[in-house]
Amino acid sequence: MILASGPWGTLLTQSLFTIAASVAALLAYGVAAAQGGRAGERRHFALVLGWLVHGLAIVLDTSNFGIAETGARFGFAPALSTMSWLVLAVYAIESRFVPLPGVRRALALVGLTSVALALFFPGEVKAHVTSPWIPLHWVLGIASYGLFGAAVLHATLLSNAERQMRAKRAVDQPTPLGMPLLRLEKLTFRFVAAGFAVLSAALLLGWWSAEPWRWDHKSVFSVLGWAVFAALLVGRRAFGWRGRMATRWLYTGAGLLLLAYVGSRFVLEVLLSRPPAAA
Repeated sequence: MILASGPWGTLLTQSLFTIAASVAALLAYGVAAAQGGRAGERRHFALVLGWLVHGLAIVLDTSNFGIAETGARFGFAPALSTMSWLVLAVYAIESRFVPLPGVRRALALVGLTSVALALFFPGEVKAHVTSPWIPLHWVLGIASYGLFGAAVLHATLLSNAERQMRAKRAVDQPTPLGMPLLRLEKLTFRFVAAGFAVLSAALLLGWWSAEPWRWDHKSVFSVLGWAVFAALLVGRRAFGWRGRMATRWLYTGAGLLLLAYVGSRFVLEVLLSRPPAAA
C-alpha cells in the first residue's frame, strides 16, 4: 500500500466499516476531550465509548474486513493507534479501582490523534512475510509499547504527585489522585518490568526469525531502548533509583523505542513517501 498518493487517497484503501468505526471513535474522543465543567460522567462515558469503538476499528483494520486484501498491516500510525489503545485499556481497568480524573482529557486527545493518524496513514498490507513468526514479533513489540506507555503515564502522575506533596504531605498519605505515592511508584515499575520482559521476547524472536538479522535504525534504537530499561531495572534494584533519576531513564528508554519503529516508519512513510521493504 503506497502512501505517495497522499492522506486522502489512502482512505480509499480501507473498508467503509473501518472508516465508520474510526469516525465514531474520533467523535467520542472529541466529546471526552472537549467536555468541561460538571460533565464528568458524560466525559468518562465518551472516553470509554471511544475506546470501545477504537478497538473495533483496530480489529476491522487488522482483519481487512470489507476489502479484498489479506495479510498483516504494518505502519507507524497503526502501531501508534494500537499502543494508545492499550494505554487506554490500562486506564479503563485501573479507573475502576482508583479514580484518575486528571488524565482523562489528555488520554482522550492521545486517542483522538492516534485514530486520526491511522485513518489517514494506514500503512501497508503485507500478504507475505519472511517468517511465520513475524506477526507474533510485531504483536509482542506493540504490547511492549503499550506497557511502557502505561509506565510513562504513571511516571508522569508520580512526578506531578511528588511535586504537590513535597512541601506538606508525607509519602504514606494518599496523593491528590487518590493513590498512595509508594503504591503509584511500585505500579510504575511493575509496568516497566512487564514491558521489559515482553520487549526482550520480541527482540529475541525478531533476531531468531530474521533472515538475516539487519542492524537497521529499528534494530539499533530497539536494542538501545532495551539497554536503557535494563539499566533502569538494575539501578533501581541495586542502587535504589527513585524520583527524577528513575523517570529520566524511563523517558529516555521510551523515547528510543518510539524512534525505533514509529519514528523510523514515520520518516519512511510520510517524509520520504515510501514504505520500507520490511516491517
